[in-house]
Amino acid sequence: MNFKVFLSASVHYLFMIGTILLFVGCAENKKQKSTDDTENAAIGRIPNDIIPFFQHWNLILGDGSNVGQAIDYEHNNFFYTASDNQGDWVVFKTPNAGNTHGTSNNTRTELAQLKKWTPMTEATMKATLKVMNVSTTGDASVASTYSVVVGQIHSADGHENEPLKIFYKKFPGHEKGSVFWHYEINTAGDDNSKRWDYSYPIWGYDFSVVGTDENTYPPEPVDGIALGEEFTYEVVIKEGMMYLTFTSEGHETKKFTKNLISSEYANLSDMPEQTKKLFVPIGQDGLERKEAYTGEGLFFKLGTYNQTNGKDPKINKVWCSGAETHGGDLQKQYADGNYAEVWFKSADITISDDAISNTGYFEANDGLSTKTVYPNEVIPFMDKFKILLGDGKEVEDITQFEHKDYFYTVIDGTRRWVVYKTPNSGVTSKNSSNTRTELHEKREWLPEEGGKLTGTCKVMQVSISGDARVAASYSTVIGQIHSGEGHENEPLKIFYKKFPGHNKGSVFWNYEINPVGDDNSGRWEHSYAVWGNDMSVIGKGKNDFPAEPKNGIELGEEFSYEVNVYKGIMYLTFKSENHETKTFTKNLISSEYVKKSDFPEQMKYLFAPIGQDAVERATAYSGELNYFKQGAYNQTNGKSPETNIVWFSGAETYGGDIAKQYENGCYTEVWFREATVGQGTPPK
Repeated sequence: MNFKVFLSASVHYLFMIGTILLFVGCAENKKQKSTDDTENAAIGRIPNDIIPFFQHWNLILGDGSNVGQAIDYEHNNFFYTASDNQGDWVVFKTPNAGNTHGTSNNTRTELAQLKKWTPMTEATMKATLKVMNVSTTGDASVASTYSVVVGQIHSADGHENEPLKIFYKKFPGHEKGSVFWHYEINTAGDDNSKRWDYSYPIWGYDFSVVGTDENTYPPEPVDGIALGEEFTYEVVIKEGMMYLTFTSEGHETKKFTKNLISSEYANLSDMPEQTKKLFVPIGQDGLERKEAYTGEGLFFKLGTYNQTNGKDPKINKVWCSGAETHGGDLQKQYADGNYAEVWFKSADITISDDAISNTGYFEANDGLSTKTVYPNEVIPFMDKFKILLGDGKEVEDITQFEHKDYFYTVIDGTRRWVVYKTPNSGVTSKNSSNTRTELHEKREWLPEEGGKLTGTCKVMQVSISGDARVAASYSTVIGQIHSGEGHENEPLKIFYKKFPGHNKGSVFWNYEINPVGDDNSGRWEHSYAVWGNDMSVIGKGKNDFPAEPKNGIELGEEFSYEVNVYKGIMYLTFKSENHETKTFTKNLISSEYVKKSDFPEQMKYLFAPIGQDAVERATAYSGELNYFKQGAYNQTNGKSPETNIVWFSGAETYGGDIAKQYENGCYTEVWFREATVGQGTPPK
């Protein structure tokens, strides 16, 4: 047996009842309001006077709070009523930036159903609405920019994915926008970071139609929906199937059917072209479990889920919009159109008597965005390391440690990462001119014994100031082997470097010789290109940059490395989607630079002119204890290039003011999502 909540009633009848209640019962009014709320001047009513079904939902606001059932509730910033010549409406409004709910990048003022049900039961949701505003700023090449989700089906179990999202999207300057809906795959296995959406156009375009660059828009859709134009959606779930109907006066009615219990994306060959174009380039290329959403508890959501945010598109080129947020200032965002606003005239739901409580979803997600997730929870090997931060502070136990300026976790829209961040100028370690937020392995090992370090990362920022003639400018080291004895030199440093104005940077690695004798001042490095250039490719003048590398790596582009030292030999492997896998081998216990005649041309060009021209001891690093390092070791500093044209970058440091350096791009930032450390293994 089903129960149905009827949400539309005679406006005249409700007005009469409301008038009588206000006349006889003002003194006993028990309406719940936030302290800054006032009565809506337009009609003097609250949302459940218009759509009386809020006992079936929790309301999440644009400040991330769950206010529970929105019975006799309104909030002037997010949830209130309005009236126009078409009738009375419930308004859902939310900014581009504020506190979010769960693991999302995006704010919402949205209802979430209190009960959940399986795809095999019967459930319906119907709503009539009009979108009044989407963000006026953002990056047009990012698919989610200028859009809002107005209805969803969400899973409360498993990966908590979304078999349905109904979108509205309009580019600035266009009169008409697009309505489309998405199916998000329910990813096979435990790794949900590779999930992707498939988008179906209703009126106008689908999600994949984007601008060619940040400020270039595609043509306006001919059959689109204007802001303020009314439309209706109906979602029916029955025996594992989802039936969708979309209607709007003056537009063709559109219907769709989707199987929720048997996947059409369980094999690699099933992946649609749209997905290959939009999601595969950002590493979201998973497969769906064969049974799709079978057996999972699903629930409806309805309201305004703003898909435009202020996060940098280099983080995620599908979901991070780079829009204006005014530092999260709500009223400033509202003042200049950086928000989403949707008005609902009517809505209703029908669910089975077999539906059960959805409390677990809210317990898991309420306040999650404000909870601390330590780096060790993302990469659980922090017990093997200590850390040096960009302010010179060393921390021995980092299993329950984070620092919001240097070492913390973030979500990029699909997965969580550990962030290492450090300025151009701060407090450095001994014998170094550069700041670092970098892990330091506690175990030490001989090259003959070996060890292994892996990392999957993306570089988000390198300094935008420096001197192009200086090889170290605009670069950061993201992984090392460091000697703990002798000269304490570095048989391995893995670099990322990008010149200002370039889209692509270079990944390369350096070997530093272990000089003969007690004098270490003549040490030099040999640099090996992985993707792009090696370290020796520099500018002819301070602001004269070389050509951009054709096969380079962009900021925000993911890549991985494996450092495997086994019986004195170092084996390096570098991988990145759409790039050739590169491998290298280097002997750490027998030198190839014992005579000056052995010196490579690169060294003669880069280091010999500054007097660094020593020979290496024949046994290289044999018998010396080494350890791994990983993180962000900023190679750009503020020291004068006249002193050292290879390592002193002459970059902007704002007198060591870290906040100003961060504000003006004078820092380095590296994100890792996976990493391991352990014993060396026989090479494959």
